[in-house]
Amino acid sequence: MQENNDHSISDDMIAPADQTSMWDTIRYGGTSQQISPFARDPKEEAHRRMLARHKLWLDSLQHEYPSPYAHYRIGVYIRYFNQTRHENYLLFHKQEFIDTIALCPNWTLVDFYVDEGQTAPYMENSKEWSRLLQDCLDGKIDLIITQKVSNVTRNPNEITLTARVLATQPKPVGIYFVNEDIFTLASYYQTDMREKRFFPSPDWQMLPDDQDEERRGLLE
Repeated sequence: MQENNDHSISDDMIAPADQTSMWDTIRYGGTSQQISPFARDPKEEAHRRMLARHKLWLDSLQHEYPSPYAHYRIGVYIRYFNQTRHENYLLFHKQEFIDTIALCPNWTLVDFYVDEGQTAPYMENSKEWSRLLQDCLDGKIDLIITQKVSNVTRNPNEITLTARVLATQPKPVGIYFVNEDIFTLASYYQTDMREKRFFPSPDWQMLPDDQDEERRGLLE
């Protein structure tokens, strides 16, 4: 059987040098670079590297947590989905929070806010989360504790904006996500949290709560 020594590559198969393996360089004499079908998309690779650098930065920080010596009025948010590990998982989960909060004498548990469902819908469809936010704006809650970000929303932009709004209250309200180990009032987040470019312009107005009020506004 005659060996085929024709290793020529068409122009449309030429790729940047950083997408070529050392084996290909040796095999083809370093004169051509072939795009591997397994090569990552350059934009996705750049994004992945950026996230990796950010994670390294976060890991290098001394993490801050809600101080056990501070006086916090706490609202615990739970997204409840029927579990099989315990007979009554909701009571078990609540007791875990009660026991943890009891370790900090200056912390006061105000209420549990429980929405049902395996995955979080958009925030406006979560009645108990909305009630919790209203209690925060009314000055009843200083700290929200919840298990994970996905309990609250599927859209990270929603929780980012919410955290900023709560952080800019006369008495800032923080959120602590247990699984992700994120405390939104940590000092290394303060600059981002107080960035007001994300807020509406000063002349914005809230939409009316009901159609009759909206109709009256249009007639005036």
